[in-house]
Parts: sequence; C-alpha cells; structure tokens
Amino acid sequence: MSILDRLAAVAGYERRAADPSWSALSGGGTVASSGALVNARTSENLSTVDACVGAISSALASLPAYCYATTPDGRKEDPQHPVAKLTRRPNHNQTWPDWLEFTVSEVLRFGNALSVIETDGTGQPTALRPVPWQNVQVILLPSGRLAFDVIHIVGSFGGTGQPRRYLDNEVFHLKDRSDDGLIGRSRLSRAPEVLGNALGLQEYVGAMWANQATPGGVVKIAGRLDQTQYDTLTVRFNQKYSGTGNAKKTMILDNGASWEPMSVSPEDAEVLASRRFSVEELCRLFQVPPPIVQDYTHNTFTNSAQAALWFAQFSLATWATKIEAEFARSVFVDDTHRLEIDLSGLTRGDWATRWQAWKIATDGGILDANEIREMEGFNPRPVAAP
Repeated sequence: MSILDRLAAVAGYERRAADPSWSALSGGGTVASSGALVNARTSENLSTVDACVGAISSALASLPAYCYATTPDGRKEDPQHPVAKLTRRPNHNQTWPDWLEFTVSEVLRFGNALSVIETDGTGQPTALRPVPWQNVQVILLPSGRLAFDVIHIVGSFGGTGQPRRYLDNEVFHLKDRSDDGLIGRSRLSRAPEVLGNALGLQEYVGAMWANQATPGGVVKIAGRLDQTQYDTLTVRFNQKYSGTGNAKKTMILDNGASWEPMSVSPEDAEVLASRRFSVEELCRLFQVPPPIVQDYTHNTFTNSAQAALWFAQFSLATWATKIEAEFARSVFVDDTHRLEIDLSGLTRGDWATRWQAWKIATDGGILDANEIREMEGFNPRPVAAP
C-alpha cells in the first residue's frame, strides 16, 4: 500500500483509480493476447481510432450551442447569461470549439473528461479550465460524494506537483458509461483484445514492409558453418538484400549455396482482409458508421446518406444530451436555464437539405421568411413602402 493510500485509509476516504483495469494510461495499459500493449496512447496509432475520436469530437465542436431561459410561454434565448458567454469563450486559452473538442476526445479515450469551474463572487461561472485526465485522482468521500485531486498544468511539460482538491459540484465531469455510477470507464479498456488484434496486425504489416525486399526463404549451403561464418553471411546478406532500397535486387550466391523461396503473399495470409475487418470492429466500438471514417468497402450512395443520419442520431445526439445534462448538473446555478447543442448545424454545408427544410417549415406555417432569414444570418426583408 502506498503512502497516499495509507493516509486515505486513516482519513476515512477511498482513493479510486479512474479505471482500475486501465491504470497508468500514458505508460501502462493492458497486454492483449497478441502481445500488443493497449492503452489510450498506443491506440491512437490506429488510424481508425484516431478517425473515430476526431469525427465525434470535431463534429460536436462544430455545432452551435445556445443558452435558453425557461419562460411561462416556453423558452427564450439568453445570450447575456454567464453560461452563454462560456459558449463563446470558455477560458483564456480556448474557444468553445477548442474546449469541446478537447473534452469529447478525452472522454472517448479515457472514459472521463474534467474541467474546473471558475466562479465569481456571486457563484456564477466565469471559465471552464480543462484538466488532462491523467492529472486527476478521484476520491470517494465517506459521504458518498466524489472529490477530485487535480495537478494543474503550469508549463508545457507538467504541473506544479501539488494537487488541489475539488468537490463534484466544482467541476464539469463528463463520463462515458460507468460500471459503478461514479466514474466512467474507457471503451478502449472494455475491448482491449479488439485493439490488441488491430495493433498486432499493424505491427506485422509494418515488419512485412520493412523486410519486403528480402525474399522470404532459406539459403542452403553444403556443410556446416561456424559462428563467424554464419555472422558474416548474415551481415552481408542483410546489407545487400534487405530493406526497401534493395527491392528486386538480383541475388548472387557462390560455393554451392542455393536459395529456396518460402514467401506467402498478404492476400494468401488474409492479412488485408483481417485489417479491413478490424476497421469495422473499431467503428462498432465508437458507434461510428464506417463511411464517416472513410471506409467505403460496402458503400453506396444510399447507405452513405443513411450513415450520416445514423451518426447524427445515435452517436452525436447521445453525446450532445450527456453534455447538456452535465451542464445542468454542474455549471448552471439554478434550474431556470439550460444549454442546448443544435444538431441542425450539421446541415451547414448541405444547402439543398437546409433550404428544403426551410420550405417545409414555411409551407406548414411553422416559420415565416424573416425568422428563417434571421437563423441564416440575413437581415429582415425591408418593409414595402405603402
């Protein structure tokens, strides 16, 4: 038991790792059956993991967020509310897209994302200061509440070394699906074998390419070589026939030596098919349709459009709801206001879909022309002279 754990036991609280099966993410992790070390850092070497994290986090970061006040007639946007100001500038170093992209990428990789809520004298939030999850130690207090010991970053290469404790109502804590209802668990740690197989395949393919110029096979020599002869032959053979620079180079053998090829193509070994399947497996892990991360193996015009719709409904909408709920829990000081992330912003680059939707809204009497112009950023139509 460490000194910190002993002190925790004396004080009557429990120290909790962010994910007991996924400790020391920057240097530890899980060793898969393939022999590959799987953690949040090594997993990003897989382009599919990086693409899935980037697709979700950047898509959410691109959406507009609004602060609404509850009124007797429904709701009304309140752009002067302190939280509305955070959606424009959450802290001195980040814009709203920067902060949200960081937060979502953290929760996707580590299962949790944390930002310290800075407040003014009245308790209203003034900033959201992000904290890398590796710099957080979670504490379960005797009351059942969570506390977070945070080592703040003060430079490019680390923190102060002195943690500061924050209670659960002093931090914005976004978490992935939890096993205990207290802290999230990384989906990378839930399926280490899926990532381990993908990393193992990637390592195999890398080694295959590194040695592609060396004909796979054996050199047959009559008689027995001593260690010196064996070492000399190995060095010269690798110098002349190993590496991509020696690809297809003619091999010259003497003293009765012969070459017997024993190569197996990647297609025969089904390496390419296995790597393609690993892309689909990783997409399932993050609930991202393969076309979203540029896997068009089974793509058609119809299912490509449906993939974008599925991505919005079952991936982005889920995370948007969790973010809105966490704002309601930790950032707003009352229940008269709420944050809403507008998923209609996904059609910002799809003019045909947007104008078709506006036509339906005007034909159904839901919106008038000036309301649509306002949402599109246009001035109202000038009033015709009498």
